[in-house]
Amino acid sequence: MQKGPVSQFIQHHYRHFNSAALMDAAKGYETHLLEGGKMMITLAGAMSTAELGLSLAEMIRQDKVQIISCTGANLEEDVMNLVAHSHYKRVPHYRDLSPQEEWELLENHYNRVTDTCIPEEEAFRRIQKHIVKIWKEADASGERYFPHEYMYKLLLSGVLEQHYEIDPKNSWMLAAAQKNIPIVVPGWEDSTMGNIFASYIIKKELKASTMKSGIEYMVWLTEWYRKNSGGKGVGFFQIGGGIAGDFPICVVPMMYQDLEWHDVPFWSYFCQISDSTTSYGSYSGAVPNEKITWGKLDINTPKFIVESDATIVAPLIFAWLLGW
Repeated sequence: MQKGPVSQFIQHHYRHFNSAALMDAAKGYETHLLEGGKMMITLAGAMSTAELGLSLAEMIRQDKVQIISCTGANLEEDVMNLVAHSHYKRVPHYRDLSPQEEWELLENHYNRVTDTCIPEEEAFRRIQKHIVKIWKEADASGERYFPHEYMYKLLLSGVLEQHYEIDPKNSWMLAAAQKNIPIVVPGWEDSTMGNIFASYIIKKELKASTMKSGIEYMVWLTEWYRKNSGGKGVGFFQIGGGIAGDFPICVVPMMYQDLEWHDVPFWSYFCQISDSTTSYGSYSGAVPNEKITWGKLDINTPKFIVESDATIVAPLIFAWLLGW
């Protein structure tokens, strides 16, 4: 593939330390795909609010990622940005905010994520109005779906199109819905939409069983991994730490150790972008070799760790893979 100016810049300047790790990880990812491998990308942190869709959406369209694991927040916040972008408020001086100023943001219905405030009314409520109808329709007919499947139904229905405030090609969720790529959303309950769903159960307007569970995600992931881990196998590209990464990576030791299926291949590539330090039992800061002891990675699995800010690193790696 002919490389564009961004990739040429990276190749020329990124020669040492974290920049070299970035370059090595990008080339390893590229080689993995060229040799017929598949890739899972996991999204922790606030990657959707950081507008990672600007590069991730094209990765999805160009088949550079076959499956995604993300938090419930990342699942919904890409859609929020899609329909309420102009109402977001940036606070560059967020480090200087007093408790009183934070309280004033709350009173004005702004929820802050570092330097970016999500507009509650325009973002959450605009989606809630439509998603609740889909939940209730499923509930009434006794149907059950995963959290991402409800979001796909919402996006593909077209009811949000009147509210689009960014170019839809920059929404990774819309790209994923259009390609119907699988998404695993562990701990979906820990999200705004999860909280809203819980409120309808408390009001006895929905049944908890209408939403498929995290355990069901793991069972489904077991089947997907078995079907897709032949040949070169499945790689694991982890952005941040936490449940978005730890949940899906555990499918391999679960099958090997708990099900005693001894023909299960290890993950065949591993990269983590994290600025978390290796201390106090931190999963986010655990070095890749630690995962060997848990039966997640093989001794010979290509392993990379880029200790930096994912909002800087991930778009550059994606740019390399896309030939930008």
